[in-house]
Amino acid sequence: NTYVDLGKVDTVGFDYDYTLVTYTEELLELIYEMALKRLVHDRQYPLEMLDAGLSFDPFFSIRGLAVDKETGWICHLSYTHKVAVAWEGREKVPTARIYKEYRGKRALNPNERKSRLKPLNDLFSMAECCLIADTIQFFKERNIDYCPNNAVKDILGAIGDTHISGDFHRIVANDPGRYFHPTPHLKTVLTNLKNAGKRLIFASNSPYWYVNEGMKYVIGDDWMKMWDTVIVSAGKPAFYTEIRRPFREVNKDTSRVFFKKVERLQPGAVYTEGCLRELTRLMGFDQKGEPDSPLEDGGAVNLATARVLYIGDSLFADLVDAKREFGWMTAAVTPEVGDEMEVQQTAEYVLVERTIEFLLNALRLIQSELGAIERTSEDLAVLDSLERLVSKWRDRETALLGNPFGSVFRARYQPSLFAHSLRRYCDLYMASISSLRLYSPQHRFYPESDFRLLAHEISGQASECWDLEDVLKKEDPNESQ
Repeated sequence: NTYVDLGKVDTVGFDYDYTLVTYTEELLELIYEMALKRLVHDRQYPLEMLDAGLSFDPFFSIRGLAVDKETGWICHLSYTHKVAVAWEGREKVPTARIYKEYRGKRALNPNERKSRLKPLNDLFSMAECCLIADTIQFFKERNIDYCPNNAVKDILGAIGDTHISGDFHRIVANDPGRYFHPTPHLKTVLTNLKNAGKRLIFASNSPYWYVNEGMKYVIGDDWMKMWDTVIVSAGKPAFYTEIRRPFREVNKDTSRVFFKKVERLQPGAVYTEGCLRELTRLMGFDQKGEPDSPLEDGGAVNLATARVLYIGDSLFADLVDAKREFGWMTAAVTPEVGDEMEVQQTAEYVLVERTIEFLLNALRLIQSELGAIERTSEDLAVLDSLERLVSKWRDRETALLGNPFGSVFRARYQPSLFAHSLRRYCDLYMASISSLRLYSPQHRFYPESDFRLLAHEISGQASECWDLEDVLKKEDPNESQ
């Protein structure tokens, strides 16, 4: 997204969940199942839900959605905060209902967005998204009267309790081979960065005993030797905004905390809590981001000039505050990039994409031929017919991506809110940490030359029209490209 010179980075920080380690679908199945049981047993939801065949569906939810607490709808938002697609339970909300609910604008004003919409931005949230939809569908099919706001609150609470309890953490830690994907290139990436003189910081919201089992599985028993600082139970994003929360050292044998004051962060030790200001002070950054230099202004630290790259999967828990408040370089792990690119390279997807572009250019050319005169009813009928065709082909494009919402990065034909945030707050993004093995620790990344937002800056596109024969050739994957 922006120019990044890795050679000028002296410190690289990593999140743990879905960054250093990635999980199999069985983890989301486990979280869904445990939250469903809590919903029934702790919040008195119908006992029949446990026998209704409800389970996590990996082909329903995607990252970057939001739930409207007033309606219970799962919404896919464009970068302008318009609702491009909405689902109530497992049924798609008609466009007319969307316009009616949002006063003909398909969008809420900023105050309403803050009070009504709950973002579902990280990969863990795919389980809660699916459980919300399934619960509402259960109620609808059985004509059970329900309050969407209360239902959403209860489900989010059940998911939160599942995370806080540590129950699924213990199950995962006891069977890492079942719940973790192998990461054969991770150790190579970390070793390359370390050999290049960069300090490595491990910063996770998970407890030590849990990350220890995962890191031993993906790297080995000596994983601690790779890191200059290890921080667990960090409490991000509050970790970035707290001012005076001190670190506490963790006993690696018992996972209990020591009571002594932490004066310096030592390699090989494990720390919990703390905050970014304390991290910067104890690691010895000065205003140029160099270690072991005298601090100015009685110990004040200019956090915005530290030469740090932080890598994580959750935009708002890991990356936004690091970028917005302190100017750190940030990189997002977005496995959807690799998944979607694989689909987009298929002949069927190319056919759909080019057909949509063909139809849109036909609409442009027709209006160009008609000029500025008032349209007749026949003219409008032709335009309406072509627009309906475009909509049908977009539905087909969505179906090819294997879920009802389409691309994580596109909300129908516009960039999604997730893509907009990714562009705004992340300097780099990658399918996995392993991607870094392909680049030198001094590599310089340059943004694409056509990185633009305004239509008039894209020269030549408005008059371009795909040749129909060229479109049809894409149906045969054996045709030359």
